[in-house]
Amino acid sequence: MTSTTRLTVAQALVRFLAAQYTERDGVRRRLIDATWGIFGHGNVAGLGQALIEYGDDMPYHQGRNEQSMVHAAIGYARQSNRLSTHAVTTSIGPGATNLVTGAALATINHLPVLLLPGDTFATRPADPVLQQLEVPYAGDVSVNDSLRPVSKYFDRIHRPEALMPAALQAMRVLTDPVETGAVTLALPQDVQAEAYDWPDEFFAERTWVVRRPGADPTELAEAVTAIRAARRPLVVAGGGVHHSRAEEALEEFARTTGIPVASTQAGKGSLRFDHPQDVGAVGHTGTATADELARTADLVIGVGTRYTDFTTASGTLFVNPGVRFLNLNIASYDGHKLSGLPLIADARSGLAELTGALQTHDHRVTEAYVTEYSEDKERWEQRVDACFEAEEPDVRPTQPQVIGALDAVVDESDIIINAAGSLPGDLHKLWRARSADQYHLEYGYSCMGYEIPAAIGVKLAAPDRPVWALVGDGTYLMMPTEIVTAVQEGIAIKMLLVQNHGYASIGGLSESVGGERFGTAYRFRAEDGTYAGAPLPVDLAANAASLGMRVLRAKTVADLREALAEARAADIPTCVYVETETADTVSGAPPAQAWWDVPVAETATRPSAVKAREEYDRHVSTRRRHL
Repeated sequence: MTSTTRLTVAQALVRFLAAQYTERDGVRRRLIDATWGIFGHGNVAGLGQALIEYGDDMPYHQGRNEQSMVHAAIGYARQSNRLSTHAVTTSIGPGATNLVTGAALATINHLPVLLLPGDTFATRPADPVLQQLEVPYAGDVSVNDSLRPVSKYFDRIHRPEALMPAALQAMRVLTDPVETGAVTLALPQDVQAEAYDWPDEFFAERTWVVRRPGADPTELAEAVTAIRAARRPLVVAGGGVHHSRAEEALEEFARTTGIPVASTQAGKGSLRFDHPQDVGAVGHTGTATADELARTADLVIGVGTRYTDFTTASGTLFVNPGVRFLNLNIASYDGHKLSGLPLIADARSGLAELTGALQTHDHRVTEAYVTEYSEDKERWEQRVDACFEAEEPDVRPTQPQVIGALDAVVDESDIIINAAGSLPGDLHKLWRARSADQYHLEYGYSCMGYEIPAAIGVKLAAPDRPVWALVGDGTYLMMPTEIVTAVQEGIAIKMLLVQNHGYASIGGLSESVGGERFGTAYRFRAEDGTYAGAPLPVDLAANAASLGMRVLRAKTVADLREALAEARAADIPTCVYVETETADTVSGAPPAQAWWDVPVAETATRPSAVKAREEYDRHVSTRRRHL
């Protein structure tokens, strides 16, 4: 007879989660390392009570915003190579809907996170309850259904026994390198507190092996043939290189073949910046070196990339008439993009197999090609040096000089985190990644507000390393609340807060597409009704200090260098605040080396929009569909 234990649904779920493990390459670790939560009537008596009951098995973190808690869990998951993550519990209503943005971010970036929102009563003893969305045509719909399109797996647990198959399916998806993303188990508040006799086997330790599938022999042979026939091959390294921990395999492939490696935002750091085959960022925010190689490449070898529009310059970058694509990807969906030759495999396994096969043929690109890209790379590095250099250290810095000052104080142990605004473009072009996981850019969803909570998650996963959240004023005003969490828990993140008085990135984009920077500056209204007056007297440094963070103010380049060094040595949450040039002159970095498609008004009377449309039509005419 099967032995059972009587527990509530919430208690059973916590016990189950505490017994789940992952294993890859012989390394075993907890799958759900902790749970974040904000409690309300929809989860306080269920999961809240269960987390008290089993606190020794499941650590708990208190958050301030539900979206931020998801970001923290995602940061932890990415730093843990997707082998471990956190769960997030909320009440019903706004607590649950606040999860949607974080869920979308997780799913788009293929990062695992478990969402446990409370839900309205399954038994409907009172209808409606507080915060319930009434849908006249469907009694079984709640606000949690908004999580369906942004979740890789969704289930609503209407009965206690339904938890068992749903929980197992949830773990399967979280640990699947192809399917992983946000997983949602919606938990009606009455069901959470309901007791059931659970089979003890449900709580037995389970180890979910994260697969490393190798390549199909036919696909591998075709890939080798394509590489050997190419005269100007180029690797585009995406986030899949990092997820697979394939950096060493990529280094061996590049060193053996001499093929240059460009990187997407997610793939930057796949090779160190000073590796001979690293040619930097590719695409709209890429380097001149990588983008020129992309324009002339006859074979593009995508490794773990989704080929987003930033990478392909909206279909205008890879213009060689004979260009072909070879796509090494664990996901068949991405492996077949751009009508490429698919090589469906784990990035590390596939690269190792490619290297071995090419070595048997003694294959290497010509020395003339190596000399060409090496010299171009050296010229680009000189441009980076010029951007970082500050001839007058007693003046307000430009944004590239801010990046250069940080570049000068970090080593390979530091981790920098960013997601949105003007910083991603400058960082992609200019940052010199010193380790495989130093460069942590969330650019799949480019979500303002990600940086501070993600830094907390990363620091929890890497407690002995300096972790920097790079934040602009627009992003800071979106979501500064988790500073309180960092202070409460003594999580010594470092925040570099850049004040440029507006949405600098969108301001520049607006100007380029005829929008005249409308609505992008943080300024008072002028007499003509536009936001063209004086900058707002907002003191973000004082705000950060009011939330408990130590703040160091830097007015000049020299001040900034000293403050960054002091912050790096700090053992408490510390902010370096610096005011750069205003939003219309914020960057100073080299301009875009490739186009990005943002449609421009087809008819307009204002000269700026008319001129922008002419430029837009010129670029659109160069777009190519790779069929």
